[in-house]
Amino acid sequence: MQPQFQLPEPLTQRRIVVAMSGGVDSSVVAALAAKTGAEVIGVTLQLYDHGAAVGRTGSCCAGQDIRDARAVADRIGIAHYVFDYETAFRDSVIADFADEYMAGRTPIPCVKCNMGVKFTDLFQIARDLGADCLATGHYVQRVEGPNGAELHRAADPARDQSYFLFATTQAQLDYLRFPLGGLPKPQVREIAAELGLSVALKPDSQDICFVPDGDYAKIVRKLRPDADEGGDIVHIDGRTLGRHKGMIHFTVGQRKGLDIGGQPDPLYVVRLDAAGKRVIVGPRAALAVSGAVLSDINWLGGEFAGPLTAKVRSMAKPVPARLDGDRLLFDAPEYGVAPGQAAVLYAGERILGGGWIASTQAAMAEAA
Repeated sequence: MQPQFQLPEPLTQRRIVVAMSGGVDSSVVAALAAKTGAEVIGVTLQLYDHGAAVGRTGSCCAGQDIRDARAVADRIGIAHYVFDYETAFRDSVIADFADEYMAGRTPIPCVKCNMGVKFTDLFQIARDLGADCLATGHYVQRVEGPNGAELHRAADPARDQSYFLFATTQAQLDYLRFPLGGLPKPQVREIAAELGLSVALKPDSQDICFVPDGDYAKIVRKLRPDADEGGDIVHIDGRTLGRHKGMIHFTVGQRKGLDIGGQPDPLYVVRLDAAGKRVIVGPRAALAVSGAVLSDINWLGGEFAGPLTAKVRSMAKPVPARLDGDRLLFDAPEYGVAPGQAAVLYAGERILGGGWIASTQAAMAEAA
């Protein structure tokens, strides 16, 4: 068994499809795959073509990045194909992003992209090409466990992307390979430089590829013209403190940008009332939740029934919790748990699965 790509020997009789975004990570994966002697095919999905993003590097799956992927493929001597999935990406990821904000939830488009065009459509392309596996540049580890493939956190905690891959199904995991999961990012760049890849010093892509300037509201406004309808900012005790210029400008846990000065204590966004177009605010204590209801739970843990930890934001640390059906119950109050985000469940370094946060249970009573 070859340790990087976990395929039976001889690899000269294997075919590997590599998802190439044009960045350094997927480029190194393609180069490592080619060095095994396997037949390697690079595949890039063109996902969007939004004006300013077309010519900029460090995005993903558009413009210069596609040209970079092709240049790397030429350098290492592999076939490279580009497939136009712009319409599918717009309908399944960008439109969903806008709708989630309009509904008062905080979306994670990277997960929706992995669930859709990347780990569904790209899977089908790889299978149609007769590949033995699909390899990506994600920083996560695929470990062969006693009951099959398991998903584990990356060796480099600063690069771990397991939170964004919680919805990976067991069937997908059986077919996927993540050869960078055991490497630190500096070593990946060193490999790229040693192989003479033009992307060795290319900046990392931003999390949300289709928001070139970080202005989420502008994207939502473009798709949903009524996104800027204002409403009241209401304290949890029922007092109206001011007006806002559109709920798309707020997320649970936000403190800045409320424009309600003169308050004795700092106030945070506690929840968003989409139907009433109200932004509910309160002290930090009001952000504490004791539990959350999860929807569309994806379970990779098999018969696992022991203690677990839960990560409710991409940058949060996993905290002790237990899962009771679709209810996630925290051992201690957790802060900043936002509907629309994901709760990812772990047993040590292993990802057990996760689900979407549909609603939360406040640890303190609210009035508003």
